[in-house]
Amino acid sequence: MSKKITLSDDDLSLFRNEVKGIKKLEQDTINPTRRHTVHSSQKKRTESIERDHSFYFSDEFEPLLKENVPTQYARSDVSKYEVKRLRRGVYAPEMFLDLHGMTQTEAKRELGALITACIQKHVHCTCVMHGIGKHILKRRTPIWLAQHPDVLAFHQAPLEYGGNGALLVLIDIPEK
Repeated sequence: MSKKITLSDDDLSLFRNEVKGIKKLEQDTINPTRRHTVHSSQKKRTESIERDHSFYFSDEFEPLLKENVPTQYARSDVSKYEVKRLRRGVYAPEMFLDLHGMTQTEAKRELGALITACIQKHVHCTCVMHGIGKHILKRRTPIWLAQHPDVLAFHQAPLEYGGNGALLVLIDIPEK
């Protein structure tokens, strides 16, 4: 409900005198129409899956990991022989994740994305390079991995894959 404002003849003539000689601006900006593609919906779905996988990582959870030995873990239903095979380098990683220079939040998100990608691409073994640095990611990465239900086992990587600064991780790939 707009009210029309009526101007007196004096006001109207005063206005016309003030704007005399002014050129009208031309609108030359073109606003393109937005196209929705299939890729954007696929990207949203992948992001939600990654978000779901990073949901498993808590900073308060402390698994029972042995200290003063190479970092290792195996789920209760996994044979200790699998951990030994990881240590010996029998499994060759098919994917690598480098966490150098990331914050803890970024590292959690990337770990979730890595596990999602491994499951989607049927990658059984992966290498997570956390580095040594100030020991922040070196301490936190095994704790986060031990919480995830799709992680079968992990062990400190052999020297050719990063040694002290990396972990070889076995991922549980569901049968189709």
